[in-house]
Amino acid sequence: MDATFECVTYNYCMKTKHALVFVLTLLLFACQPSTLQTVTVIDNGSIIALQSSERVSAAILSEAGIPLDSSDTVLLDGLVVSPDTSITSYPATLQIRRAGETAETPEIQQPSVVLNLTSNGKILQIESSAATIGAALAEAGIPLMGADYSIPSENEPLPGDGNIKVVRISESVLLAQKPIPFTSELIQSADVPLDQTQILQPGETGLTIQRIRVRYEDGAEVARITEDETVVRPPKNRVLGYGTKIEIKTAVVDGVTIEYWRAVQMYITSYSPCRSGGDRCYPGTSSGATVKRGVVGMRYDWYLSMGGQPLYIPGYGFATVEDVCGGCVGRPWIDVAYSDNDYVPWSSWVTVYFLTPVPPNIVYVLE
Repeated sequence: MDATFECVTYNYCMKTKHALVFVLTLLLFACQPSTLQTVTVIDNGSIIALQSSERVSAAILSEAGIPLDSSDTVLLDGLVVSPDTSITSYPATLQIRRAGETAETPEIQQPSVVLNLTSNGKILQIESSAATIGAALAEAGIPLMGADYSIPSENEPLPGDGNIKVVRISESVLLAQKPIPFTSELIQSADVPLDQTQILQPGETGLTIQRIRVRYEDGAEVARITEDETVVRPPKNRVLGYGTKIEIKTAVVDGVTIEYWRAVQMYITSYSPCRSGGDRCYPGTSSGATVKRGVVGMRYDWYLSMGGQPLYIPGYGFATVEDVCGGCVGRPWIDVAYSDNDYVPWSSWVTVYFLTPVPPNIVYVLE
């Protein structure tokens, strides 16, 4: 085959290939979904606002039903452009200057105004004849981006007082740790001595990770929202064992040998028949015994369990639980009795010994 023919054929094929790729690219671009954007068209004082998916200036003018002569001039946001110019920033303003019409000839009813733009704490003064606040901001090189907004809104006309504030929005995401406190559980333990408490299982604080979105306006935090919270370590409860183990012991107290199964620090007060806080003298007890030395009163629920229990109280001597003390609440508290003739006032903490034999009903926790 002739070399010249081969070269011509090759060039033809390559051109055909390039043309095919170009056509496919155009078809692919044409099939892409378009979004509607706001464009304001000004022609001889007429102002038309429309939503269009077109991007080329001439196509938008045609969509608005505005004829364009070859001698007419097209301005995009105040700048002279070719009718084939594509719009890349929205909202946009297209203005038609007809043949014979000069720049000094007022072709619209939109005079220039002085605007005070506030952005990031700074004030910029500009002059604009744009139809909307968004267009004026774009002219000034301060476009709204992302979630930014203006006061008044970008789609509104230029404000009469000339004041526009631009609010810049930014966000950040924080990961924060949050502890989960553990709780305590109290159980009986036969391995722990009576009236003692031991930690059977130590508690452990749990942990969560929070995803927090923080929103800023002009650099100042305005909102904080927890979007997600994940438990990475659950808490472990603390288990406390209160003792139920009873041990019989002996001791010499005030020179007296005693055998006891419990020794508790208790708050002690005293009373007598006519010093019981009532409106008259009360010589009898809840058990029917006489109020005198050797009788002890306790709060009602303890009396039900400990009635008849023998005690030894240093500085007082042997005693038996025979009465109810209505005011003995809020702490381990007993009231020792006297007759009116030998009354001795008490108000102190003393170790009280619970003597054998061990009763069948035991209050393990004295609260």
